[in-house]
Amino acid sequence: MDKVIGSATEAVADIPDGASLAVGGFGLSGIPAVLIGALHVQGTGALRVVSNNCGVDGRGLGVLLADGRIARVTGSYVGENKEFARQYLSGELEVELVPQGTLAERLRAGGAGIPAFYTPAGVGTQVAQGGLPWRYAPDGSVAVASPPKETRDFANRPYVLEHGITTDYALVRAWRGDRHGNLCFRRAAANFNPLAAMAGRVTIAEVEELVDVGELRPDAVHLPGVFVQQVVALTAEEAADKQIEHLLISASSTRGTVRR
Repeated sequence: MDKVIGSATEAVADIPDGASLAVGGFGLSGIPAVLIGALHVQGTGALRVVSNNCGVDGRGLGVLLADGRIARVTGSYVGENKEFARQYLSGELEVELVPQGTLAERLRAGGAGIPAFYTPAGVGTQVAQGGLPWRYAPDGSVAVASPPKETRDFANRPYVLEHGITTDYALVRAWRGDRHGNLCFRRAAANFNPLAAMAGRVTIAEVEELVDVGELRPDAVHLPGVFVQQVVALTAEEAADKQIEHLLISASSTRGTVRR
């Protein structure tokens, strides 16, 4: 089945207001920037986003956030996104903060059809006991708090029950992909993109390099096409446009060392 869609605009056209959305990427590495941009232009709002973080001010998911398009975020950290922090603390945005490894496993579990699992991460904290602020009231009080979670002992060690995550859609970015939706990822992009793709009921992948079916070695495929419903081939310019959060140059070298 040829899953290639003509444009990012066409690919996101069916995503409605209020949809839940798993979004790949780690910081600004490997984010589906073109699909996010198309969704922003489309005007879709009230989105419920699951992502490791919410981009930074003016970049990645931060573009949707700045325009008030995101209603709820499930993620691992606020990062350096000042608008994210402002909306959260002012009660404009509901935020469920999840330990990073737990978030990764919740996405993977959802994609694998596992409804819940036990983990030691968060035992003895508000992650398990409840009370983490999900939404603040305008006066700074907690309007919505996280509920307590079930705990259980295995081999005399306590564990907390976490639920798998599935979403209406997933947006991911891959290094290479074929027309059947088989994907390969590079470096930091391999962290959350495969997991987000698994969690989405409809997964849209933007790929930097589209190859013919059969060109990807089976042992080189990181995510099989069964998890991907639509593929968008990026232009050379779109593929090369990779933003970073900070450009660090070593003072000990005359040429400098760029760290991404």
